[in-house]
Amino acid sequence: MFYIYLMQEDFLHYIWKFKKFDFGKSKTTNNSEISILNFGIHNYNSGPDFFNAKIEIDQQVWAGNVEIHLKSSDWYLHRHETDPNYDNVILHVVWEDDVEIFRKDNSAIPTLELKNLVHPDSLNKYKSLLLNGSRKWINCEKDFHLFDDFTMNNWLERVYFERLEKKSIRIMEMLKSTENNWEEVLFILLFRNFGLKINADSFESIANSIHFKVIQKVRNNSFKMEALIYGQAGLLNENIDQAYFASLKDEYQFLKKKFILDNSSVILPQYFRLRPDNFPTIRLSQLAQLYTNVPKLFSRIIDSRSKEEIYKLFSSATSEFWETHYTFKKDHKERKKKLTQSLIDLLIINTIVPFKYCYLKETGEKDTSEALNIITQIKHEKNSIVDNFNGLRSHTATNSCHSQALVQLKSEYCDKNACLKCVLGVKLIQGLV
Repeated sequence: MFYIYLMQEDFLHYIWKFKKFDFGKSKTTNNSEISILNFGIHNYNSGPDFFNAKIEIDQQVWAGNVEIHLKSSDWYLHRHETDPNYDNVILHVVWEDDVEIFRKDNSAIPTLELKNLVHPDSLNKYKSLLLNGSRKWINCEKDFHLFDDFTMNNWLERVYFERLEKKSIRIMEMLKSTENNWEEVLFILLFRNFGLKINADSFESIANSIHFKVIQKVRNNSFKMEALIYGQAGLLNENIDQAYFASLKDEYQFLKKKFILDNSSVILPQYFRLRPDNFPTIRLSQLAQLYTNVPKLFSRIIDSRSKEEIYKLFSSATSEFWETHYTFKKDHKERKKKLTQSLIDLLIINTIVPFKYCYLKETGEKDTSEALNIITQIKHEKNSIVDNFNGLRSHTATNSCHSQALVQLKSEYCDKNACLKCVLGVKLIQGLV
């Protein structure tokens, strides 16, 4: 027996939307004849579950909305009786009818009970997919290898764009806070991602402490750029007997007075658990050199069409001092410290493509597919989620579009048991795999 507490409302949405019940034998719980002329449009936002349905009940045609619940009493549990959005519900579809529901005029809302109308095959497939989920990494892991490449690639592309849309929300919030300054938003995003996981918040706070107009005024001078950034980062607060440090400190004091700079809200960068090439001193110098050496960085990123173009843009190294230093206090054998390809790939994945996608979408200057073209040129990321999916189905992820989509799939679908919102889950329940 399939107990109702194991079922999700999404399953009933699926049953209704894909007509997976014997609607030819349907009658309301009051034994009225019912004919469904139009099942309506699935609503994924607040309000009734299906809009603009058309249903004939006892030879009277009704046009309106359909609400779906596991139990009729959920109507009151969700307080729909006090919400005017539900006044136009013409049919209440439930798995189990346990109480009669009334409109404001005291007329009963017709109810359709599904538990004796659903084909056992659909129910069994649903039970097989979603039950015992706690013992599985994902619900469909035993069948995951069965999905064909066409289905998988199309679904992962859709899920990747969901991820881009989610990232776009934050970018648009940043755009609003910077008074529609796209260059400043790019500057903040690049800072954050140059900080990687450990210093992401710190580097973002540094970027937010410097008005972009100041960057524009000093970006032609790499020494001034480093003095500005290190000073705002709080890395020039010590008293160190070193010539370059002293020069930077003097320059920063001048810039601080000239531009009325404040770094009281900056989070101090961390060195702990970082490899020397990821020290904040190195990453901040690379950022300073990037903005000094690449004029029109913003427009060149927007115009880029391949990973090679971006690799070339981000080929800057540190300033000369940092070729023999990781910190101000100690030197080492001379070595160029350029951005590695793996770091540039991370910047492409986490900053450049989301930013480029958002900009192209908002301005309509070019097709947003340019963003997808670039992300598919990057090798897939290596993490436990991607490894597990590739273990279930070889070559699931072949590029970074796939790996980003798989992270989204795991967190927003698999972990939430949202199999009936997933193309792959629906195919399994429909027996199309």
